[in-house]
Amino acid sequence: MTFEQLIPAPARAEGPGGDGFVLDASTTLWAGPGTQTTEHWLRGTLGAALRLPLAPGAEGAPGSVALRLDSELEAEAYRLTVTGDGVEIRGGTAAGVFWGAQTLRQLLGAAAFRRAPIAPGREYTVPQGVIEDAPRFGWRGMMLDVSRHFTPKEGVLRYLDLLAAHKLNVFHFHLTDDQGWRLEIKRYPKLTEVGAWRSRTKWGHRQSELWDEKPHGGFYTQDDIREIVAYADSLHITVVPEIDIPGHSQAAIAAYPELGNTDVIDTAALGVWDTWGVTPNVLAPNDHTLRFYEGVFEEVLELFPSTFIHVGGDECPKEQWKDSAAAQARIEELGVSNEDELQSWFIRHFDKWLSARGRRLIGWDEILEGGLAEGAAVSSWRGYSGGIAAAQAGHDVVMCPEQHVYLDHRQHGGPDEPVPIGWVRTLEDVYRFEPVPAQLSAEEAEHVLGTQANVWTEVMESHGRVDYQVFPRLAAFAEVAWRTLPAPAERDFADFERRMTAHYARLDALGVDYRPPGGPLPWQQRPGVGGRPIEGLPPMV
Repeated sequence: MTFEQLIPAPARAEGPGGDGFVLDASTTLWAGPGTQTTEHWLRGTLGAALRLPLAPGAEGAPGSVALRLDSELEAEAYRLTVTGDGVEIRGGTAAGVFWGAQTLRQLLGAAAFRRAPIAPGREYTVPQGVIEDAPRFGWRGMMLDVSRHFTPKEGVLRYLDLLAAHKLNVFHFHLTDDQGWRLEIKRYPKLTEVGAWRSRTKWGHRQSELWDEKPHGGFYTQDDIREIVAYADSLHITVVPEIDIPGHSQAAIAAYPELGNTDVIDTAALGVWDTWGVTPNVLAPNDHTLRFYEGVFEEVLELFPSTFIHVGGDECPKEQWKDSAAAQARIEELGVSNEDELQSWFIRHFDKWLSARGRRLIGWDEILEGGLAEGAAVSSWRGYSGGIAAAQAGHDVVMCPEQHVYLDHRQHGGPDEPVPIGWVRTLEDVYRFEPVPAQLSAEEAEHVLGTQANVWTEVMESHGRVDYQVFPRLAAFAEVAWRTLPAPAERDFADFERRMTAHYARLDALGVDYRPPGGPLPWQQRPGVGGRPIEGLPPMV
């Protein structure tokens, strides 16, 4: 393995030269203060894959891997130095050391990505040289929707491993939606007793006539969440939970009908939604709803230490509020002008509530409608316009425009793509994505916290389908999020594609059911299950 096969490619690499350093049973591991997470990961993951004990060694001893913090490096930066006598990884923080260890793993070849050795007793050589690297963005994320199709806990832990292998550091956990509530809330047990289960599921796009009549559901206990958060922390990944309000809330209303607009609809007759799209059933804008969700968020804050808490805020139809005498009375009472401002009031309430507890609200770009809450950040998904408006107004932004980084969208225009959804977004398209809009000044661009790829699972019924949609495009996205690249048209996709040749072997070793470069394999297709291709791409705004 050489320095020219790394993904993401590092900022600077000198080498390789000499014969390299051989890792074998005699190789020791020395971990300086503050580097224990990488020490444990190297022994538990790399050591297990290669059957190397990596026994504790002395500082400066030849034949060792050494880990140390270096205050002269930026927070997540690292310097990986390989000589004939050993390996040294320096990081500006513990996270930097960890990302350096991920690079070391790639240099050891695909065998280092397995759970156990395929060639016991083999020696592994790391090429000599120096790699210096640091990320462009502090927020390098992926959102996984577990509401439409539930991902069991082991699948979530697996995806955390995959994110770490690509130097991604934010896991946006989409836990609630119309089709399922996935988080145990002890004071409201019906959220999972009722809200976590639906009787059947639409098979394919919502216009499909096909149904899977098998009940579907699942949820995470609070101990499951504590385990997920702790495991993510060991990989230097922050878990950002999403609890959707005031739209995308039919599962919660099915569990507790009083949360809905009871004066315009029989909410007691609602079940957890079994199809896709945007339901008209939204939360009632009253004090009971506020107190209920304050109770939800109190337990969320106990489970998730992340600074940001995502509240959704997207795709909230206003028809029920327009028809509801109670909602109209609320508008008059609050002195707001319309239903958009009523939603803004709803979001502002939780912005203040979270801020008072040392947290920050983030929501989809619809939270801009009616006025953006003072401390809120925006996930810009409907193109760039929401993110531009927010950044220009001095708000922080995570760029995730659906036209570029919605990985549920199809990867090819061919007829064999399984349940084709949305625009064609190839591996090259993702590689040419630019998170910072040219319309922003340098000062405004400072508000772009980073970028995120989103994985909505309406038509992804299994982990294999998720893998197919996510990979290999997540590898291209990871490089965009990590590196400072040239302008999109000037990027060397041919070089990236060459490096992907080695990376496919790593994904194979990890058991990732990715889309092959030549198209879907027979078992990856879904013949007869229709999607909804969108043939044209509207202008980006």
